[in-house]
Amino acid sequence: MMTTTTSPPTFQLKEKIDLTDKESQIFELLLQVVACFSLQTQIRVVGGWVRDKLLGQPCNDIDIALDNMLGTEFTEKVNEYLSSLGKEKQKINQIPRNPEQSKHLETAKMHIDGIEIDFVNLRSEDYTENSRIPVVRFGTAEEDAYRRDLTINSLFYNINTGSVEDFTGRGIQDLRSRSIATPLPPKQTFLDDPLRVLRAIRFGVRFGFILDEDLKIAASDHDVKAALARKITRDRIGHEINLMISGKHPDQAMTYIWDVQIFSVIFSVPQQLELPASEERLCVAYMSDALRIMQIIEADDYAFDDEERRLLLYAALLLPFRKTVCWGNDNKKDEMVVIHIIRNSLKLKCSDAEAVVSLHNSAEKFMSLIPHIKSAEDIRIAEIGSKVELTDFSGDKLRMLAGLLLQEIKGFWHAALLLSMLLYPMDVGSNTSVDSQIELDKRRAALFRIIESEIIKLDLEKIWEMKSLLNGNDIINVLDLKGGGPLVGELQKMLVEQQLLRRCRNRDECIEWLKQTHPKCSENFDTVTKPIDRVRRGNQQMKSKMRKQKEGVGG
Repeated sequence: MMTTTTSPPTFQLKEKIDLTDKESQIFELLLQVVACFSLQTQIRVVGGWVRDKLLGQPCNDIDIALDNMLGTEFTEKVNEYLSSLGKEKQKINQIPRNPEQSKHLETAKMHIDGIEIDFVNLRSEDYTENSRIPVVRFGTAEEDAYRRDLTINSLFYNINTGSVEDFTGRGIQDLRSRSIATPLPPKQTFLDDPLRVLRAIRFGVRFGFILDEDLKIAASDHDVKAALARKITRDRIGHEINLMISGKHPDQAMTYIWDVQIFSVIFSVPQQLELPASEERLCVAYMSDALRIMQIIEADDYAFDDEERRLLLYAALLLPFRKTVCWGNDNKKDEMVVIHIIRNSLKLKCSDAEAVVSLHNSAEKFMSLIPHIKSAEDIRIAEIGSKVELTDFSGDKLRMLAGLLLQEIKGFWHAALLLSMLLYPMDVGSNTSVDSQIELDKRRAALFRIIESEIIKLDLEKIWEMKSLLNGNDIINVLDLKGGGPLVGELQKMLVEQQLLRRCRNRDECIEWLKQTHPKCSENFDTVTKPIDRVRRGNQQMKSKMRKQKEGVGG
């Protein structure tokens, strides 16, 4: 297991929390409510707000904890007080307990001065062995602090006294030393709620803090890994991973996951399929490579949007599994491992799985185009999947093939192109130094720009918006067909190819091409359907290959 040997850096924390004018107004109102009704309660801001304010970061996520009353009871008092002042009451949203979504207490939400505030009571939690859902009761401030996931999240700001409270004695210290640690012994904390392993990693990466060594040892403990697999629902795991992938330094997050040996627990595959441990490290390496190249590219002119970036990073992470198949849930139908991980292990959307598989396929197709963009060599049509025979044309083959690929991947073609850079062979010799890696990243980014520039020169930007100049009814009328069907659809695809070849630039040229190539459609049916037969044969061959791979796995 990889370990960190360097001491975490220190930095200056704020000595006290500086309130904004709006925060001061809100807290003063809450104190007035307490005084008005002689409530014997301490009002505390808990969790992330305290942490972020001490770090000098803005935060509008205010959570209030009350030591002897429910959130709904207090918010009703707030409205009663507002009414006594002649002010408008605020709507109270009561969020019931939902343990499956980590909502262990009833929460009351209310807007005050335009900020939504959560109100709950302090609590203590007792966990059973087989569930991450605790038995919850009223607790003291100290009990509430110790039941939290991390020391940096266990700090309170007491509104009554205007002071920061550190009941664990470690919250301030760990913020100052930039350390991620747990209030209680980490193994106990993780066995109570194994999802805290992922939260520890996410917060560590988010703030650039170092995971405590005892925490890492506990996270890699066999019992903790078993509890993570048994007690946590897959959608909760997927939610945490999605936050990591969408956040800062997702490669560092995945490195931590690999480091504490939970990669196979998180990105699980069917039991009958055993993936080499070396591929886990390769997954992380591919994501790291993709992220570095992306940063070089974005330093120039192209910027990946958030969704494009997220899907690209998933595609890079799962790149080693792009050709691996397994048995589906019914043990009858073949399923791609990438789809299984995204849909079953992480419980992400079907569209996410489809997008990642499409990126993988398009990256492979880009691979076959790259050498021909760099040279004048002929292009093998079969590698791209065109419906046109190699002997059918002598026009702009590169434009047609690249255009077909872009029509398939659409607006994610930059992501697919970057992904292909990870697969495209480049001679780096035996030098594995940091300087060599930097040089390789620059060469990959440079090749990306060459291909991107050529696609732009070929006038292929937004080419996926191009449609056949003849619709189905046009084709039926030109060829005097009796009706539509698959044949008309195939002819439309072939017309698009001719448009990409710049042979059919307008409707008249499309009609002329149809008349010349299919003068009597019924007599030339074999010519028209030959491409369809080739596609069907290709699909059959692919299914046969997948069956053989499955049999190999089963053996």
